[in-house]
Amino acid sequence: MTYKGIKLRIYPNQEQQLKIKLNFGYNHFVWNQMLNMMIKRYQNNPDAKFLNAFALNNLLPALKTEHDWLKDAESTSLQATNHDLVEAYKKFFKLHKGFPKFKSRKYPKQSYQSKMGIKLVDDHHLKLPKLGVMYFKSGRQPVGKIKSVTIRLSATGKFYAIVLVDTDIKPLAKSNRVIGIDMGVKDLMITSEGVKYPTIRFDKKLSKKKHYWEKRLARRRLQAQKEIAWDKHNKVIEPRELSDFKNYLKAKKMVAQYNEKIANQRNNYLHNLTKSLVGQYDVIKIEDLKTKNLLKNHKLARAIANQSWRELRRMLEYKCVWYGKQLVTVNPRKTSQICSSCGYDDGKHTLDIRQWTCPNCGVNHDRDINAAVNILQATA
Repeated sequence: MTYKGIKLRIYPNQEQQLKIKLNFGYNHFVWNQMLNMMIKRYQNNPDAKFLNAFALNNLLPALKTEHDWLKDAESTSLQATNHDLVEAYKKFFKLHKGFPKFKSRKYPKQSYQSKMGIKLVDDHHLKLPKLGVMYFKSGRQPVGKIKSVTIRLSATGKFYAIVLVDTDIKPLAKSNRVIGIDMGVKDLMITSEGVKYPTIRFDKKLSKKKHYWEKRLARRRLQAQKEIAWDKHNKVIEPRELSDFKNYLKAKKMVAQYNEKIANQRNNYLHNLTKSLVGQYDVIKIEDLKTKNLLKNHKLARAIANQSWRELRRMLEYKCVWYGKQLVTVNPRKTSQICSSCGYDDGKHTLDIRQWTCPNCGVNHDRDINAAVNILQATA
């Protein structure tokens, strides 16, 4: 059995929307309360035993007694929040990845997770705990045992249910083929067989329309901030907030819609490419790139970020697991400067040199294809 996430677009009615937004608030409150408690506990006694999710769950009844409105929350979502907080703490102490932050209701993307009471009524209706039955649309149906569901509100105001199902995925037929892949900027991927998958700059295609609304968003935010400052200076009883300015909210939503469209187009392109690669090859070798380091090059940072190399690798990883294929990562060091024919190291080449001839064996190389062949020949 394999876990698979399926994203459904849900259409809750007004009452259900209110309940969903209240659940966001309940979970934010529990996260912030537990995080604050853990911080103070550590400050008072740094040697105190680390609390696990079970210990935090035992504190929920007392919290509900103190704050009666928490009883309306979906109970398993609060337990999931505690689990996520503990995992975030573990990452900080063990992997030294960012300390958990307090959650704000103003964050554009809101979500919570439920683990019980989820039922697929029919092909277009889903029953969720505390919410009841609601209509959904999806390109594919959830097949298998539903383990959990994450309710999410996007920055554009759309509601989604990401359903995690335990299902059977049939391995793809073996092809007995191995491929090496070099990641690039001009071309997204270059294979050891000489095939180049082009880079599509989805961000540039919509840049003019997006920039139009970004300018208006900046101006409307500035104007709103001036009016808020005027309210405070004149001691207005109820000073306005940014969320009270409809023109500002409209511009903010339009910018979010263009960002969402760019992300959706890019993800669709990556999904199609990765599914094709996994279907054709049994072993896929790619570079173990450190994107964070590459983004320090400010001249190429935007182009590199647009490539989404990390997302491409993530897709290949889970699809190889699903379909019985193998993904191998190799060290990218010197892959573009070593001759794939004789192994001669020709030294570092500047980015403008796209082809070079090996002075040792005389073979003319396409820089990217040569790198892909070296990746294919390398050991992990």
